[in-house]
Amino acid sequence: MLKPKIRVIVVDDSALVRSLLAEIINRQHDMECIGSANDPLIAREMIRDLNPDVITLDVEMPRMDGIDFLGRLMRLRPMPVVMISTLTERGAEVTMRALELGAIDFVAKPRVGVANGLQELASQIVDKIRVAAVAQVHRLPVVPHGVAASAGAGAKPAAARSPTAPGLLGRISTEKIIAIGASTGGTEAIREVLTHLPADCPAIVITQHMPPGFTTSFAARLNSLCQMTVKEATHGERLLPGHAYIAPGGKHFSITRSGANYVAVVDDAPPVNRHKPSVEVLFKSVAASAGRNAYGIMLTGMGADGATAMREMRDAGSYNLVQDESTCIVFGMPREAIAHGAADEVLPLPQIAHALLGKLRGGSDQVHHRI
Repeated sequence: MLKPKIRVIVVDDSALVRSLLAEIINRQHDMECIGSANDPLIAREMIRDLNPDVITLDVEMPRMDGIDFLGRLMRLRPMPVVMISTLTERGAEVTMRALELGAIDFVAKPRVGVANGLQELASQIVDKIRVAAVAQVHRLPVVPHGVAASAGAGAKPAAARSPTAPGLLGRISTEKIIAIGASTGGTEAIREVLTHLPADCPAIVITQHMPPGFTTSFAARLNSLCQMTVKEATHGERLLPGHAYIAPGGKHFSITRSGANYVAVVDDAPPVNRHKPSVEVLFKSVAASAGRNAYGIMLTGMGADGATAMREMRDAGSYNLVQDESTCIVFGMPREAIAHGAADEVLPLPQIAHALLGKLRGGSDQVHHRI
């Protein structure tokens, strides 16, 4: 029996983009474009009548913008959505908001040369539609819109400060380091972990699969919400406690030692596991440089990137936490980490920060479910 095709509706105000996306989708053996709409109000009726598996959604459209439409859709009829975002600073900020609201993933379309640009992105587009079709649509806690903007440059809004950890880790050795890997669904999962960690947390290094142009907005958004400082990693900088460092989009991020310090390495080497940045690259460097002083966290994502290196981290003495299936958007990367014997604990997302703090404090209040 043939597996049913993934049924997709394309929502975009550009007739050219609608036509191109429909053509790309219909070239695939496992999916079909069952309709297209040039604005959200038409799309709303089409979704009700055709019941698609996935929709692609433009950000800027007439009558109702894509973000407003997405918010209403995820409240009333949650379903997998892949955003089509313009690669601009505003486009990146709006994309972060879309991921907050529950979009599964996004594709960054070019501002010029759209026809050729979308054809070059065809494999990425259809891969993301396939992932969206099997993703678990979660309504993660949504940060009130405008919190970051109203906080002022560099300010930490009181509403975002976590009551979980009021700075009790000052005695922790500066040799401790926390490494986080994530892909699809990871932007919100990372936020959930980081906003429950204190300002004096050990240095945190993060690889989230993300293209160039979007990690700056991602880091800025997290910095406005977290007690610690969050920034993009810069080559050669010392990694400090109380700071979280995010791999720049399109670059690999790893760490090395310089005397008693950890130092960031950002480079333009070829993709690893088809990804750049790659979790494998980061975790392998953490295994080599930090050993038993490291803590690893694997969050939601498609594929197996980082699983082998996370096992290397555990073999080197790290303690590893892996997100469980029930709270993942996509369970691929966590599943592979577990299969590789890399996990010390498998936990629902809301419990990961608490478990990590328990290990950092060396407390006895945590019950560790060894794999």
